[in-house]
Amino acid sequence: MKRSPVTLEMVAAYDNVAGAAVTAGRGKRTIPEVRDYFSVFEGNIARLRDSILDGSAPVGAMRQFRMFDPKERIISVPSFADRVLHHALINRIGPVIEKKMVDDSYACRTGKGCHAAIRRAQQHSRRYAWFVKIDIRHYFASIDQGILAALLRRTFKDDELCNLLERIIAGFHSSPGKGLPIGSLTSQYFANYYLDPLDRFLLEELRVRGMVRYMDDIVWWCDNGVAARSNLDDVTEFIERRLFLSVKDNRQINRAAHGLPLCGMRIFPGVILLGARRRRRFAARRRFWETAYCSAVIDSGRLQRSMAGVLGITAGADVRAWRRRQLILRPAVDA
Repeated sequence: MKRSPVTLEMVAAYDNVAGAAVTAGRGKRTIPEVRDYFSVFEGNIARLRDSILDGSAPVGAMRQFRMFDPKERIISVPSFADRVLHHALINRIGPVIEKKMVDDSYACRTGKGCHAAIRRAQQHSRRYAWFVKIDIRHYFASIDQGILAALLRRTFKDDELCNLLERIIAGFHSSPGKGLPIGSLTSQYFANYYLDPLDRFLLEELRVRGMVRYMDDIVWWCDNGVAARSNLDDVTEFIERRLFLSVKDNRQINRAAHGLPLCGMRIFPGVILLGARRRRRFAARRRFWETAYCSAVIDSGRLQRSMAGVLGITAGADVRAWRRRQLILRPAVDA
């Protein structure tokens, strides 16, 4: 693998760091921490550049909170100074990681995303008869920091840059030597890149018919059930021995015609339907905003704007008739 020549000095360049601060602060200038940072902008940029070059970055402070949508997660938000550092870093290393990844990885990548993954999955389901779907148990918390650091050192040749990456990785632990924080920009890139060896194993060694990965949700297609079961055994062994991860028990082998659950949708060769979780979320959010309107907490204009967001939950699915029924029925139901 040819390593990238990106250096620590490129990360610390004034235009890169200043631009990263503007990006990180976009839409957040009223937050006290962000407002204070920009009140002495030049001084903070100079301090950050010095800390990058002398090896004292990152700050390492994080604020944690719980989020319950769609399931309970602990979110760890870095200090604003570290968020600026992360943006400056991703400005330089992000394009390198992006270029090295396979096309059919869709999370946290420009021009891809959830809806593109769903469309690609339907294309594969139209062409191939069987699929296998797995996801990783406690993925972010289980990432091995040593394996990740080694992967990044095989990607970037500058030692000082790699040292900075390793300090950022080591700034969080779910257990000794394990874990990345959910809520950090660098974590999104690192976690996505961590499974790139698995993508290549599927495509280049097992030569599966097709694959789609959305972070740790992985699905691939085969011609028959025998090949699907054989590939599943090989992939499970690769994940456990090479990446030190484990596959959840909810692994699936099924015919594409029976429907593939992915990104909250149920994907069939001829139609895309909402999954049960999205239907429940649609009903709950609709009920919330209609109750607020009936209680005179919001006016009709706010209700209309809010419902536009609720309808966004159904984007990409072939559910026009179902959605029409939901908007007529009282009370909101999950049907």
